[in-house]
Amino acid sequence: MLTHRIIPCLDVRDGRVVKGVRFSGLRDAGDPAERAAAYEAQGADELVMLDVSATPEGRATAADTVRRIRAVLGIPLTVGGGVRRPENAATLLEAGADKVGVNTAAVENPALISEIAERFGRQCAVLALDAARYADGRPGWEVVTQSGKHRTGRDAIAWAREAAERGAGEILLTSWDRDGTRSGYDTDLLAAVSGAVQVPVIASGGAATSAHLAEALHAGADAVLAASIFHDGDYTVVRVKAELVSLGFGGRIRL
Repeated sequence: MLTHRIIPCLDVRDGRVVKGVRFSGLRDAGDPAERAAAYEAQGADELVMLDVSATPEGRATAADTVRRIRAVLGIPLTVGGGVRRPENAATLLEAGADKVGVNTAAVENPALISEIAERFGRQCAVLALDAARYADGRPGWEVVTQSGKHRTGRDAIAWAREAAERGAGEILLTSWDRDGTRSGYDTDLLAAVSGAVQVPVIASGGAATSAHLAEALHAGADAVLAASIFHDGDYTVVRVKAELVSLGFGGRIRL
């Protein structure tokens, strides 16, 4: 039986961890390496680092920040932000990443997913899919890019399916509507994407309590990602795991 993973997320800008609501209003949340070491000590299964300003500013992710994190981290690390070519992925993997996330550049050039998967292995290719409910009230969700600034009109479920077919080994699924709101994950979105693909799905966007994480797992997520609840000290990873065990996930949580 596969275990569910608990994954703290480090949104990084200019070498510092930041956090906001719906990718804006960012506030400082500490040093990336210090946060990474603390979360591993608490029992995190993996870590995600997203350079939230790399794509809007048209530059590559800062490899030196990845190196600083890897120097103190023994668990798997996924890094995303500003990856436009396989060479960018190679730089991050050489700096210490285990997996590389692609978002905006993959929407603009879907072949990028296949190129990364073929060169480095499918397990290294992660689709970072940011989705928002259609603004005009239509049912479903559309893909948003440029850190949520651009609505593509592209169906998020269809894009998840295509990305998996092109070689994405995992999908990091963020609800733009819920990001930073602490109102819980969009479980309808999670269920729809999880039901459409055969690769692991990581739930992201909106966690405030362990019960929210449990809801995401029940909806089909293979792993749950959170930021604010850990950065603000509301929860430690070990507390989240203990509460998930009490909610019935005892056989699926790595303690």
